[in-house]
Amino acid sequence: MGRSAGSALMSSGALALALTLSSCGGAGSDSPGSDQETPDAQPVTTSSAAAEPAPTPTSAPTPGGSPTPAPQPSSGPSGTADPSADGGWTTYSTADGSLAFDHPEDWTVTDAAGAPQGGVSVVVGDGTGRDLATLQTNLVTGAVCPAEMPYSLLDSEPLPALAQETGTPRFVFEGRMDPSETDPMLQNTLAYGITSAPEPTGDTACPIAHFFTWPPSGAAFTGIYDPFAVYPGKPMHVDTPQAYMETEEYQDIRAMITSLRPAS
Repeated sequence: MGRSAGSALMSSGALALALTLSSCGGAGSDSPGSDQETPDAQPVTTSSAAAEPAPTPTSAPTPGGSPTPAPQPSSGPSGTADPSADGGWTTYSTADGSLAFDHPEDWTVTDAAGAPQGGVSVVVGDGTGRDLATLQTNLVTGAVCPAEMPYSLLDSEPLPALAQETGTPRFVFEGRMDPSETDPMLQNTLAYGITSAPEPTGDTACPIAHFFTWPPSGAAFTGIYDPFAVYPGKPMHVDTPQAYMETEEYQDIRAMITSLRPAS
């Protein structure tokens, strides 16, 4: 039986907590077993369980737990155009006047509890009560990498509008697989967002860290994809991440996140 949408796409407070508290810890924290630092790695979405090396880094985790070949990172789902070009979109600017992004008119943007001091925290929903992404600013930087695990990189695009002296962040849709987890519904984590972390190399990678450098410290615009989520209007089957990339929802989320830019 699949998990409910409420457990997969959390309420604003719970989602913010899941994205900011993890085994990687916060600024200046130490995790046993590793001194390797992950640049700008505050919000995360995966566990810290140790993982055996995967045969290939581009194997995408599937809901059943067995890796299947994943598409190479691309500039977007195949055969699609910018959804915002069709109209019916509006622009949201953060209360501090630092950032703006576009989203479908029937989606909602609401303030979330627990905003960082001097920053903002908002949740974007689809209008039916499902939370799709969270934007936070003025986040504290710094974390460590407690353990690496097999990963997949399904989609990637540089975002020059957000470039800083330290580099250009990227939009990514990526996953991590925990081979030690026996429950196939918990074995894989899939998330989309913006990151300033280096692109992984080799067979394994640190937990997902959707954090990007933004004055005065950093920010995050990210959300979780749960292939087991059940909600009205969704076909009664488990979607692979590749199939999800072809849906209107993913294309709209991608267009929204990649539209993030300075407000002035």
